[in-house]
Amino acid sequence: MHFPLSRRKLLATSATALLAGAAHPPLWAQATGKVVRLIVPFAPGGGNDVFARQMAHGLGEQFKRNLIVENRPGAGGNLGTEFVVRAAADGTTLLLGHTGTVSINPSLYQGLKFNAATDLQPLAMFASSALLLVVPAQSPYQDVKQLAQALRTDKSRHFTYASSGSGTGGHLTGELFMHELQAQATHVPYKGTAPSLTDLVGGMVDFSFGVIPSAMALVKSGKLRALAITSGKRHALLPDVPTVAESGVPELAKFESTLTYGILGPKGLPADTVKALGGQILQVAATPAFQSKLGVEGAEPLLGDAAAYGQRMRAENAKWAAVIKASKVQV
Repeated sequence: MHFPLSRRKLLATSATALLAGAAHPPLWAQATGKVVRLIVPFAPGGGNDVFARQMAHGLGEQFKRNLIVENRPGAGGNLGTEFVVRAAADGTTLLLGHTGTVSINPSLYQGLKFNAATDLQPLAMFASSALLLVVPAQSPYQDVKQLAQALRTDKSRHFTYASSGSGTGGHLTGELFMHELQAQATHVPYKGTAPSLTDLVGGMVDFSFGVIPSAMALVKSGKLRALAITSGKRHALLPDVPTVAESGVPELAKFESTLTYGILGPKGLPADTVKALGGQILQVAATPAFQSKLGVEGAEPLLGDAAAYGQRMRAENAKWAAVIKASKVQV
């Protein structure tokens, strides 16, 4: 998927937001007696949690006040997300959001009493993360073209792909991959990344779209083979691994699947608070300390203000809604 904002425009937008944040101290920073909470809708320990704690540390240092990370896991991220949707729009309750919770879940889960894509106010985005298409080391497929050919023509095999759970980025990326190829493979959901990759190493499943840190470690140890990365360009940590779009398969020439990370608040935040707080978030996100954390988790910087983040959210929401509808995914 291609987004209309060029890299140059994103950087210019970010610079404007930085100046705005410096010129107009956010109203919430002047409040007294209230702790600012950054909600992570997942359990501690994952990339979302790491990013949130580093962001909270940076913002806390800027404003010399309490800013805590609070984990509210459950229902694929919906419980924590809804908590922020229902919170007062005073800037003291924020959400660490990513594509799964704000752009995929509204179409994936039936019966939700809120829509994260429209009931939250984006403040700023700060990173994107791709996935690695990996196969067991003993797999006969050396590249995406060979795998795609087998998926479409080898009727003697029942192909399977693993993910860390139904509705995750790995699951939906697999569905997008199969949809573009007009091929079939059975999704095998696991309760987490580790067990899914363990069974992949053992040859219990044929392939997976895995998160970069975990998958890359197994690639470097020789237990998995990386066929491609799902971003629009090659990753700095894996310069020799081509993108899916570079595979030479015509149907995959525009393939891209990434997760966007950002900070959001309840809808109804005052415009000056949105502008100023977004600028401060981007200041933290631009620091070497923060970006080093992104690298450890396999993510790359993607700085954009509230308008840029909102535009990206809308594009991702439309993209994944179409994939979910076409593949009839249910959780």
